[in-house]
Amino acid sequence: MGGGGAGRGRAGGRGRSRPPPPPHPNHPANFGRLCSKGSALAETVDLDGRLLHPEIHGRRAGWDEALDLVASTFSQTIAEHGPDSVAFYVSGQLLTEDYYVANKLMKGFIGSANIDTNSRLCMASSVAGHRRAFGADTVPGTYEDLELADLIVLVGSNLAWCHPVLYQRIAAAREKRPEMKIVLVDPRRTMTADIADMHLAIAPDGDVALFTGLLAYLGQHNALDRAYITTHTTGFGQALFAASALDLAGVAAATGLSEDELGRFYSLFSATAKTVTVYSQGVNQSSSGTDKVNAIINCHLATGRIGKPGAGPFSVTGQPNAMGGREVGGMANMLAAHMEVENPEHRDRVQRFWNAPTVAEKTGLKAVEMFEAVADGRIKALWIMATNPVDSMPDADAVEAAIKACPFVVVSDVLAQTDTVRHAHVRLPAAAWGEKDGTVTNSERRISRQRTFLDLPGEVLPDWRIVAEVGKRMGFGEAFSHATPAEVFAEHSALSGFENDGARDFDIGAYAGVDAEGYEALEPFQWPAPRQGTPLWPVGHLPLKGGDRLSYGLSPISSVAELSEAPKLPISPLEGEMAGRPEGGAQAGLKPEGEHTRFFANGNFYTPDRKARFIAIRPTTEIRTSPDYPLILNTGRIRDHWHTMTRTGKSPRLSQHIAEPFVEIHPADAALYGIGDADIARVSSPRGDVLVRALVTARQRQGSLFAPMHWTDQFAAKGRLDALTAPLTDPISGQPALKHVAARIEKFAAKAFGFAVTRRRPELDIAAYWAVAKCKGGWRVELAFGDDDIDWSGFAGSLFGTSPGAEILAYHDRDAGQHRIAAFDGDQLSGALFVAPGPVAVSRGWAAEQLSADYVDRRGRLAIVAGRPGGIDADRGAIVCSCFGVGANQIAEAVRQGCGSVAAIGAALHAGTNCGSCRAEIRVIVDAQILQAAE
Repeated sequence: MGGGGAGRGRAGGRGRSRPPPPPHPNHPANFGRLCSKGSALAETVDLDGRLLHPEIHGRRAGWDEALDLVASTFSQTIAEHGPDSVAFYVSGQLLTEDYYVANKLMKGFIGSANIDTNSRLCMASSVAGHRRAFGADTVPGTYEDLELADLIVLVGSNLAWCHPVLYQRIAAAREKRPEMKIVLVDPRRTMTADIADMHLAIAPDGDVALFTGLLAYLGQHNALDRAYITTHTTGFGQALFAASALDLAGVAAATGLSEDELGRFYSLFSATAKTVTVYSQGVNQSSSGTDKVNAIINCHLATGRIGKPGAGPFSVTGQPNAMGGREVGGMANMLAAHMEVENPEHRDRVQRFWNAPTVAEKTGLKAVEMFEAVADGRIKALWIMATNPVDSMPDADAVEAAIKACPFVVVSDVLAQTDTVRHAHVRLPAAAWGEKDGTVTNSERRISRQRTFLDLPGEVLPDWRIVAEVGKRMGFGEAFSHATPAEVFAEHSALSGFENDGARDFDIGAYAGVDAEGYEALEPFQWPAPRQGTPLWPVGHLPLKGGDRLSYGLSPISSVAELSEAPKLPISPLEGEMAGRPEGGAQAGLKPEGEHTRFFANGNFYTPDRKARFIAIRPTTEIRTSPDYPLILNTGRIRDHWHTMTRTGKSPRLSQHIAEPFVEIHPADAALYGIGDADIARVSSPRGDVLVRALVTARQRQGSLFAPMHWTDQFAAKGRLDALTAPLTDPISGQPALKHVAARIEKFAAKAFGFAVTRRRPELDIAAYWAVAKCKGGWRVELAFGDDDIDWSGFAGSLFGTSPGAEILAYHDRDAGQHRIAAFDGDQLSGALFVAPGPVAVSRGWAAEQLSADYVDRRGRLAIVAGRPGGIDADRGAIVCSCFGVGANQIAEAVRQGCGSVAAIGAALHAGTNCGSCRAEIRVIVDAQILQAAE
């Protein structure tokens, strides 16, 4: 999951009992490796909680009734209030074909650009930075560059947890070439620091100062590629002058780094020609995100380190198909195929190609603006697809209030209950992963097929089909007559090449004539793949002889059928160099093994003069803290969960590692605010508060907090973290600043703590704090109470839903505040509850496993009340490796038995040998055990 673009093979059957297909060992994106989330996908494809039928105002409805209502309401709203009174909010979880149809309907036929995506929350600043510098949203490099670089600078990217397959590619390259250097720029000492030679614990939003300071250093030390600057760029003098506003001491003050740290980093960068700078959410999710991106790009342009093997700026995306959405124009400030809403020539081209009655003439409302317009009544009809903005948008409580007040809300989703779906007037059942058929694009511009291996359950339909049906009912039948996703992809491909001739970076025109057979056989390929060049051939096919040309011209089409009848195997070598085409290797299409497409080594940018733009950036410092909110809250992700857990929350395996919302706090701050490890803490901002478990760790920067954004009302009592974040955005990209939030923290005065396991999902109403997580055989529950005057036996009974004949074993020490209750139904454990005046000391993993055990022997039942295994039974401890279910106690014991390295642990226990995202944690345990043995 995420932007890596992992590939899987094709399953032999489509039944729900079959596992997902195995990963494809030769897929160029991941070579058969999966992250922990990908490895656990089989646990997420069940039908529990699925939305299987359309619903209108909570009642089941037929598709015709639901689609007619959506189409007529949108049409009526447009007629009465204009096209800008409606909006689509879509998602990086959509396939490219879904995205394409939704964007076409909104921009070309409704005539508004009010379609935006949750990709606005993760990649918009990269898009804006690319367009400012390159003239197009072009990612110059490839994943191969991560293996070829001599220096990798990771900026605001916890690659080990968020892109573990890429992280392992780097780790493997490092093992082969130990001289490779890695620098991590991150306020936190994340698990990615395990591989870093240098960790720069930068102050929040200090990145602009860091990289403008680097540009000034490069100029001062004559580390510039002046030939590249002169030939291929403009604006260098202004950018260097602006960057020189701070001297080294000023940069140190703005970044929180020492002058020595800065000097060592700057010297290393300037001396290393093959440098890749990888950046992600720590750069993008900022009110200065676009400037951060351009500050990084400036340094690569100044040194000519772009588009060359092992060199370039590299944005890694945060969602499975954020890149595909960018390609089709699924953002409010873009047209399809990397064309621009603001450009009248582009608008005319798209309108003619689509044969559309109109086309959006101005930029639409970006995500934060869109929900503000919903709140103030400008947006009167809203369609949300495959995303959960009630939890993921900043100022989430205000977003929820806006959606609740909107006159007409449609939600297409896979689940019947999410925090957003509950507010929909119309609920449309959409296809889930495994049921969807289409394409996705990863961070290196590689397009891959996603093929179905499960039948559509109930009355579920794919998103592209749902949108197309609404388009037909709105009177645009011919434009939305696609019968298959192959036809959508072919039209998308044709538009990318229409009147292009190398003027635009995104061009996959070679696939404009793809038919169903070719689409089914489509192999992964990197764009561009222009029609004039060699197409990617399905296995077993050969191109025609050189010089054979297409028999059809480039012209607008209203139906892909016209192109599908064209010659299937055209080839026409380019005459001369296409402006902006990839450097080196074969033309777009099937390339010899090891060859990749890169942009800009020899210039040819997509600006009017074909030169890159240096952006003059003057670093500024913004203070957001105050006496009332003295800390900085940084939000993000954890290793085994994804977004708002609508899929990963189904997996017992993925809930083993971290099962509840938490906040990281530095020990000095914890002491200052009276917070102990495992206490329940209240984290507040001017907009709201959450209750989370405290994790005291020196990995966290002093003065800052970190908390993950995954928990929702479906999984926790008060864990919706984005209720705290502000709707503050980057002025250029519109991306919210989710990593620099003024906050405060205090201990929640819990009178009692609890932990429970139960076979049924519990109903919880009296606990001030609760968090539920799926486990094998049932659910595990963390609890905290503001009152300890509770009938614990009665509470346990309601928690477990025990039958009248259940056997109850209990231990009560009221003076000590200790209560332990277990209920058995026949030979099965129905549930167990453990209560204590402080955080409960119970072997959680072991307790959860007992829901799947048989209990004939009474002595074994007593072990449940004790809260730990008895006799020879072993407690694995807290799970470290989710892929193989290996716990901390097992790793520690293996070290005591002689396994003195991560590799040795892998050989003995398999831990860390699949996705590798736990290897840093394994190393911590190994080092701690070795140190303990030496003392």
